[in-house]
Amino acid sequence: MTKREKITSHDTNGATPVIARLLGAVERVGNALPHPATLFAGMALLVVLCSGLFKWLHVTAVHPGTGEIIEPVSLLSVYGLHRILTEMVTNFTAFAPLGTVLVAMLGLGIAERSGLIGAALRLVVLSAPRSLLTFLIVLTGILSNTASEVGYVLLVPLGAIIFQTVGRHPLAGMAAAFAGVSGGYSANLLLGTIDPLLAGLSEEAAHIIDPAYQVNPTCNYYFMVVSVFFISIAGTWVTEKIVVPRLGAYGGQADGEAPALQKLSADEKRGLRYAASAGLAFTAILLAGTVPAGGFLRDPQTSGLLRSPFTAGIVAFIFLGAAIQGIAYGRGARTLRSDADVIEGMGKSMQTLGVYIVLCFFAAQFVAYFRWTNLGLILAVRGAEGLQSSGLGDIPLIISFVVISALINLVMGSASAKWAVMAPIFIPMFMLLGYSPEMVQAAYRVGDSVTNIISPLMSYFPLIVAFMKRYDDNAGIGTVVATMLPYSLVFFLVWTVLIVVWFALGLPVGPGAPLRLA
Repeated sequence: MTKREKITSHDTNGATPVIARLLGAVERVGNALPHPATLFAGMALLVVLCSGLFKWLHVTAVHPGTGEIIEPVSLLSVYGLHRILTEMVTNFTAFAPLGTVLVAMLGLGIAERSGLIGAALRLVVLSAPRSLLTFLIVLTGILSNTASEVGYVLLVPLGAIIFQTVGRHPLAGMAAAFAGVSGGYSANLLLGTIDPLLAGLSEEAAHIIDPAYQVNPTCNYYFMVVSVFFISIAGTWVTEKIVVPRLGAYGGQADGEAPALQKLSADEKRGLRYAASAGLAFTAILLAGTVPAGGFLRDPQTSGLLRSPFTAGIVAFIFLGAAIQGIAYGRGARTLRSDADVIEGMGKSMQTLGVYIVLCFFAAQFVAYFRWTNLGLILAVRGAEGLQSSGLGDIPLIISFVVISALINLVMGSASAKWAVMAPIFIPMFMLLGYSPEMVQAAYRVGDSVTNIISPLMSYFPLIVAFMKRYDDNAGIGTVVATMLPYSLVFFLVWTVLIVVWFALGLPVGPGAPLRLA
C-alpha cells in the first residue's frame, strides 16, 4: 500500500459538519490551483503585466513620510527585460529563506543520520506528559522567534515527528508548530531582533507630530509577554478541537521516518550522554561570548546582543550545534563510523529539499519583481489612506487597523517593510487622536502575525508545503491554507479581543509606554 493510499480522508473525522465542509471546500479549491512553483511563476508574470498596466494608467501614491510620489516601474520595457535577465541568478541566490534552510538542514542532516533526533525525541516523549505536548510545541514555536526565523526550519518538521512518534497525525503536530512559529510571530518572553527595528520606524513616524518623541525597543514587551500565553492556549485548542479531529488517524509513513516508542538502548543512552557533553561545551563557549559585557560575540561597537554577531549568526550556530552534537552522538552510539557517514547525512538532507529549491527559484523572482515595480508600496499606501478617511470611532478604528494590517500582510511579507510604509500614516493619525505610537505599534504587530500562516506569499510558505508533502502526497497550497485557517481566525479573534480589553483597562503596553499621550 502506498503512502497516498494510507492517508485517511480529511472530510469529517469528528469535526463539526459545517467546519468540515468549509475547510474541505477551501482545501479542494486550493489544491485545484497549479503546483506552487507554477503559481509563483505565474504571479511573477502577472506582476510584470500589472506593472505595465499601472504605469499606463498612471496609478501613483504619495509616500506618507517623504511626500515623494511613488510611481509604478514597468517591467514591460527594455529596461525591465534587461533587469529580469541580469538579476535572475542573484534574485535566487540572495533569497534569504534559501540559505537559511540549506545551512541549517546540513547540520540537522548529521543529527538525523546519527540517530540523535530520534533518540532525543523518544526521550522527551517518554518523559513528558502526553497532555502537554501540543501546548509545549505551540509555546516553543512562539519562543523560537527570539532566534529570528529558525523555527520554520527546526521546529515545524520536529512537531510532525513528535506527533507521529506518539501515534498522532504528523500534520497536526506540524500545524501546531507552524502556528506558534508564524502565527505567534510578534509574541515572546524575550526581545528579538524585530523589536528595535519596529521601534526605530515608529519613532521616526512620531517625529512628524513631536520631533522629541522617543520609542523604546521594549515598548510592547508587557503586551507581547501576556500574548504568549493566550496564543499558546488558543493554538492548543485549535489543534485538539479542530485540526486533529479533521485529520483523523494517520496510516502512512514519512520517508525514512518510522519512530517507535521504545525504550532507549544502552548505545543510545551513551550517545545521548556524549551529545549532552558536547552540547554543554558548545553552550559554554556561547555563554562566554555573550554573557560578559565585552564578550566576543557581542556587538563590537555597542556591546549589545540584539544586533550582534551572535544574533546575526544564529543559523550558523544551529548548524554547528546540530553537527557537533550529532557527531558526538554518532560516536557514542556507534552509528557514525567515518566521515563518509557524516557527509552522507548532509547529502540526504539536501535530497529532501529538491522541490523546495525549485519553489524558491520562482518565489524569489516574484518577490524581486514586486519590489522593483513599487506595486506593493502603492497598494499598501492606497489601502491605508482609505482606512484613515473612513471616519470610524476609536475602538472600531483600532480593530480596523488590525484588519488592514492582516490584509496587507497577505501581499507584503516583510514586517519592517510594511511598517516603514504604514507607520508614517497611522502613527501621526492616532497621535492626533490621543493614542501613543507604542499602542499603534502593538496593534500593528497583532495584524502582522495572524495571517502569516495562510499567506502563500510568506517566504517560508513553500517550505511548509514541501514538509507536508513528506506525509501526504496530495498536499498542496490548499492543504496548508485549509489546515491553518482555523488558527488564523482564532488567533485574530483572541488577539483582537485581548488588545481591546487591554486598551479598555488602560494598561501600558510596555515599560514607559502608556496607551494615550499625556
